[in-house]
Order: sequence, then structure tokens, then C-alpha cells
Amino acid sequence: MEYVYSALILNEVGKKIDEDSISSILKAAGASPDTGRVKAVVAALEGVDIKEAIQTAAVPVAAAAAPAAEVKEEKKEEKKEEKKEEESTVGLGALFG
Repeated sequence: MEYVYSALILNEVGKKIDEDSISSILKAAGASPDTGRVKAVVAALEGVDIKEAIQTAAVPVAAAAAPAAEVKEEKKEEKKEEKKEEESTVGLGALFG
């Protein structure tokens, strides 16, 4: 993952993603870059618009998160209703002793 992170950093600061740049970042972080992996990452990212790829990947994630949040909210409401019912039942039980 550190190789991909290095490429993301380079992309974010507007630098060219090449073998020397990725290796430099990894060395600065205290890692020993594997030249084969560095070459593979550079080759895999050649011609890829990273910002577009991130946005494209973020859309399905956001869409998947929305229904989960709705379900969570529904469960909260159900628990509140159950608690109210429980409290009202306890109150009646106290009346009849």
C-alpha cells in the first residue's frame, strides 16, 4: 500500500509519478523501496486520471453508506418506541401492585 500512497501524495502535490519520485518518498519515510514494485505501480498508473478514479470509486461508497445510515436511524426510532412502551407498561404494573 505504501507504493500507492506515495503515488497519491505525488498526484496531490502535482508532481510527476515516476520511479524516482516514488522511491524518494518511500526512502524519506524510512522504507526500502522494491524496484520491481515501484516499476509495477508506475506502469499501472500510466495514463490513469487519479482524481477521476477516486471520484468514481467514492460515488458507490457514498451511495452504499446512505441506506446504512437510514437503517441505523430506523433502528434508533424502533428502540425509542420500545422503551416508551416498556416505561408505560411498568407504570401500569405499579398501579396494580
